[in-house]
Order: sequence, then C-alpha cells, then structure tokens
Amino acid sequence: MHTKTIAELSRMLAAGETSSEELTRHYLERIRAHADLNAFITVTEEEALAEARRADALRRKGEAGPLAGIPIAQKDIFCTDGVKTTCASKMLENFISPYDATVVERMKRAGMVMLGKTNMDEFAMGSSNETSYFGPVKNPWDKTRVPGGSSGGSSAAMAARLAAATTGTDTGGSIRQPAALTNTTGLKPTYGRVSRYGMIAFASSLDQAGTITATAEDAAMLLNVIAGFDERDSTSVDKPVPDYTATLNDDIAGLVIGVPKEFFDDGLDPRVAECVREALKVYERLGAKIVDVSLPNLGLSVPTYYVVAPAECSSNLSRFDGVRFGYRCENPTSLEDLYKRSRGEGFGAEVKRRIMTGTYVLSAGYYDAYYLKAQKTRELIKEDFCRAFEKVDVLMGPTTPTAAFGIGEKTDDPITMYLNDIYVNGVNLAGMPGMSIPMGFIDGLPVGLQIIGNYFEEAKMLNFAHRYQRETDWHTKLPKGFE
Repeated sequence: MHTKTIAELSRMLAAGETSSEELTRHYLERIRAHADLNAFITVTEEEALAEARRADALRRKGEAGPLAGIPIAQKDIFCTDGVKTTCASKMLENFISPYDATVVERMKRAGMVMLGKTNMDEFAMGSSNETSYFGPVKNPWDKTRVPGGSSGGSSAAMAARLAAATTGTDTGGSIRQPAALTNTTGLKPTYGRVSRYGMIAFASSLDQAGTITATAEDAAMLLNVIAGFDERDSTSVDKPVPDYTATLNDDIAGLVIGVPKEFFDDGLDPRVAECVREALKVYERLGAKIVDVSLPNLGLSVPTYYVVAPAECSSNLSRFDGVRFGYRCENPTSLEDLYKRSRGEGFGAEVKRRIMTGTYVLSAGYYDAYYLKAQKTRELIKEDFCRAFEKVDVLMGPTTPTAAFGIGEKTDDPITMYLNDIYVNGVNLAGMPGMSIPMGFIDGLPVGLQIIGNYFEEAKMLNFAHRYQRETDWHTKLPKGFE
C-alpha cells in the first residue's frame, strides 16, 4: 500500500478496499522497520490509530472528504496540541505545544492522520539535516549521504514511504532541496499563501509552509486543504483559493518556459545540466516553447540570504532565554548567567553562528553596510524575477548543483554548505512559489528539476509538473530495500 499515491489511496478508501486503520498500522510498521534512517523525532502511534478509527467512522457515515484517513507526518517545526514540538533542538526538547498550527489544524479538519513529527535541522537552520540535536537523518538512496535540509526528516520519510505525505518548511530552499536529493516532489507556495501561524519562526519574511509528496497531483490535493487566509497570521494573504487539482491536465502547448542562464554556472555538475536538458525536451514534445532568460542579480542571492535570514533569526530566537519556556540551565548564579548558559547550552553550533551573524549585521555600526544593503539587493532580485515573468509562464532549471553529498562531508565548511542552496534562495527572497520534481539519477542518486511560478500561480506550476510526471516515471522510483 505504501507505493500508492494519495490520490490512489483516497480512491481505495472510498471504495472500501482498505481502511484508514489498516493504512495507519502499515505505515507505523514501516516507521519501526526503518528507524535507522532517524527520520522521526516523535511517533504518535496511539493518537494516530485513534484518528484513523475516527476517519473510518466518518467514512461509514458518508461524511468523509477525499483526504480523510490519509496518514501524514508533520515536520517538527509545526506546533501540535499535546505532542512535543522540538524544532530538533535541545532548547525545546521537552516543549509540548498547547495548540495546533494552522497547517496541522486544517489537515486534522480534513480527517488526515498524523503519524508523528519528523526530524529536521535545528530551528530549520541547515542544508543537510546534520544540525539536529537528535542526530543526522540518512538518505534512503544511500545511508552514507544526507537527505538535504532543513526538511530532511520529511524528505527521507517520504522517499522511504514511511508516510503517504509529509509537511515541510522552506526558508531558503528547505523543501525543494531535500526533495531533489531524495526523488520526491517538494512544493513551496507563494509567501502568504499558506498560514505561518503555529510554525516556529526562523526568518519571518522568508519562512513558508509546504509539502513533500510522491507526485504533483498529491501536492495539489494537500494545497487545496492548507492554502487560504488565516486572520491569526499577519503575513497571510486574503485571496481566493482555487481547486488546484482542476487544471492539472490542462494543455501546455504554446506556453513558455524560461531557462535562466545563471543556473548553468561553473558549480553545476554537467550531468545535472544534462538531466535538465532532457527534461526540457519532454516539455518541447508537449508543445511548450523554451526560451533563455537572465536573472542578473541571482548570483547575489546567497550572500543576501545569509544577511537577511540570520538577522531575522537573531530577533526571533531572542525569546529563548531560559526564563519563559524552553531549556533552562541548572543552578544559575545570576540573571546574566541564566541567559548566557541557557542559550549557550540550549542552542547548537549552527544556530549560534546565525544568531551571532544576525546580531552583528543589525548592530548600530553595521546596519546600513549589511542589512540595509541586503534588503536593497533583495528588491533587485525580486525585480529580475518579475521582468522574466513578463515573457514566460514558468522558469525551470536545476534544484541543486549536485546529487546528495556524504554525511560529514561539508560540516566543517559552512560556506560550502550554504552554496548548496544557490539555485533556491532567490525564490524565497522574491516570495515566489517554487517546486522540485524528480528528473533523473546520477550514479544511482536522484536529482531534481526546479519549477518556479509567478505569484499565486501554483496551479500553473503544478500543471507543468503533473504533465511531466505523466510522461516520465522518475517519480515512481523507490530506493532499494524500501519498495
């Protein structure tokens, strides 16, 4: 059953071919069998089975929607009522949220079953899922390699089919990059399309909730549920939500795909570039037109991101001070000692690095030189994207410059680690939607095709992804031992 998509499982449940309880038990057994991946921080077995039975009862009454009874895993950055929400940090190791994030709440309302909370980079800061207090996550395609980050637990769980779907968050590529490295479909909606309420903040102007699924069709089904205005989130956009599944099969003949030349730089593995070219040939056969475009300031996206994101992180994480909630050091000798030791002991190295960087760029002597300049550059990057979309329907290119790298390979060199997100940071700075879909393999490791859409044009982006997945079978490939 784990090889089925959400769409297929939904039809099976509706036809009575299986039950939610049966499905849930199946996935829970897979989670236990593949615990060595370290994809989960918390497994909510009893709660999941209770939710599954409720979904089955609703279906017997004829009151179940299409997603009722579908098992999902939530990234451990989303608050979950009565269940630990750790952000993969010692700081929140024992924090139990008293409420649900909007994303979780809406999925529960749709009748979905939460299997547990997935591992991640600490406070979503990382590109490899190696900064987690609970240890690194392993890539199911090669357990010596990373699954990407920060949503690495979600991507590994999806690749190994330990859930029918997972959620993620994307601040600088943290859904798309791990999706590319694990042969899954990762969707980052437009900033403000999905509520951030109850999603523990890293960088508030960049963070966006999204999904990691097997297919674009599954992503569309989930987006139908989680998208929409939320008055509790001041960044939520009050805009009607279309039926994202309604246009999946639309004809793309005559539509224009822009290929940014800046994506094909010296850092791109030539084999990844060849995979992109082969993918574009599929779109040409479907009648789409391919044109070259330029995003002149895209090369500045990594340094811009690593000024803006740490600045916002230093502000957001100031609340974790050992006083109100979270980790508190033992036997503090003064208030200053309480602050210093609680934060020093509670945060990991990467989080400390970003807090220090952010505090520096926001300081009185450097605000204009760094933070203000980064915000101006951010606007230039956004304008580049907007100009490109005057001529094209979507943009396409590689999601990552290489396939998955080895665990421990880049941990001693943060700059090299940061460059792994070179093709994805710009989308977050501009606030546009983006996604990654499977497009091939290099030495047995998957790589992803990035599709970028204009503001609130997730439907068009999903249409392009779905049409490609109808013509290819990359997305159906599973790692050996997880079939």
